[in-house]
Amino acid sequence: MKRLSHAQVPLQTTHQRSTHLRRSRAMSRREMLRAGLAVTAGLGLHDFSARVGHASPSDRWLNVERIERTTVKLPYRETPGRNMARELPHWAWTEVTEVTLKSGQVGIGETLLYYTWNATEDDDVARTLGKNAAAMMWDDSLGAGLQMALFDAVAKAADVPVHALLGTKQHDTTPVGWWNIDTSVEDMVSECQEAYRQGYRGYKTKGRPWYDVWKQVEEVGKVMPDDFHFALDFNDTLLDAERGIPILLELEAMAPKHLIWETPIPQEDIPGNQAIRRTCRGKVAMHYGNPPPAVAIQEDVCDGFVVGHGATELIEAGNIAQVSDKSFWLQLVGTGITAAWSLQFGGVLKNATWPAVNCHQLYKHSLLVEPIRVVEGLAKVPDRPGIGIELDRDAVARFRVDKPKSRPDPPRLIETRWPDGRTMYLANTAVNYVLTAAQEGITPYFERGVDTRLVPDDGSSTWRDRYQRARQAPFLEKQ
Repeated sequence: MKRLSHAQVPLQTTHQRSTHLRRSRAMSRREMLRAGLAVTAGLGLHDFSARVGHASPSDRWLNVERIERTTVKLPYRETPGRNMARELPHWAWTEVTEVTLKSGQVGIGETLLYYTWNATEDDDVARTLGKNAAAMMWDDSLGAGLQMALFDAVAKAADVPVHALLGTKQHDTTPVGWWNIDTSVEDMVSECQEAYRQGYRGYKTKGRPWYDVWKQVEEVGKVMPDDFHFALDFNDTLLDAERGIPILLELEAMAPKHLIWETPIPQEDIPGNQAIRRTCRGKVAMHYGNPPPAVAIQEDVCDGFVVGHGATELIEAGNIAQVSDKSFWLQLVGTGITAAWSLQFGGVLKNATWPAVNCHQLYKHSLLVEPIRVVEGLAKVPDRPGIGIELDRDAVARFRVDKPKSRPDPPRLIETRWPDGRTMYLANTAVNYVLTAAQEGITPYFERGVDTRLVPDDGSSTWRDRYQRARQAPFLEKQ
């Protein structure tokens, strides 16, 4: 995928280049795990079998007997809800995956249906049924929900936390951040304050040319304490270092003390990103894989990475970050289920020292019986078997819906106004319809005083005409 979008975007070219290497590594880890389980069985098979509900010595207790997927639609909280409605209404749909082993153990996973590194499909389910879960779980191509559920089930069967299957535990706690899409100044300030009130010390949002980023950063800087970490993701909308650096320097004069600029300009622009690092105090974060890790490290184009995708790629990226002395944040998006999965990786990946971005704060319900608790920016890495959660089945039943046949895409008309009276209208034509226009220079560059809103459909011919015209291409009007 050429351009980076909101929280977590798959880098297909990197994925394809490393498929053979990852599969060989995954096979090695699977063989090691099976050998370890065999040793466990040899040392105390009777007790272990009784614990997992299997009476006779056999490896069949890890076989996958049943896979169930349930679609739920979770309501957003009020403040993120009115902002997500502009561009990401489809993030409300998620799929809960349950894997039942022959032992009776049930593993839980989740796929945010229309925004993930890889969604679990029917053929993934078909090729997993009847197979040994430990032999399958390192296969990233199974998709987020199924892979997560397999790890959860195997760890429960072994009576260990998932982090024990991933590596050596490095941290008892791991940093977790708060996320929201770009918002008005008022909403950004209130969300930062709410995050701090709930124990978070890091906030990630979007820097966009259709909002006054100077005013946003200034107001956040006025009210947030010195221990607050603020990350602004431009998704390369600053376009180039020549124009971007003066803006970043102005923002840094007003911003919180701890500051990260994510993808300020295109990540493949190595000289431009090097210039930003030399000139600005804010740390530069880049999505891992673009440019290739060896290039990013050799050219020293960033301070750290944004790391996502499946278990095999997460471990690989985390290890490379460690040997290259680069910090990173884990970016795994979903409800509390995915956030709990992320905690397990935060426990074993030594350089996962920037606040993780899981986006579960968007929703009114976490889908967990006990929501993740954050204290002074840190969450405890669970040591209970599996990913360490209890699914709130009442909530799943309450929010259960039929799975949409395609990504929900309600009509949306976006209005952006500048102080001189210019007004631009955009309408939904693709997932990143507003962002793409900014990346391609169709929308005006960053200016002070600009504001944006979602225009409600009032049933008028004016709304309908503007919407249909904007569907063809963004257009400017002089008010």
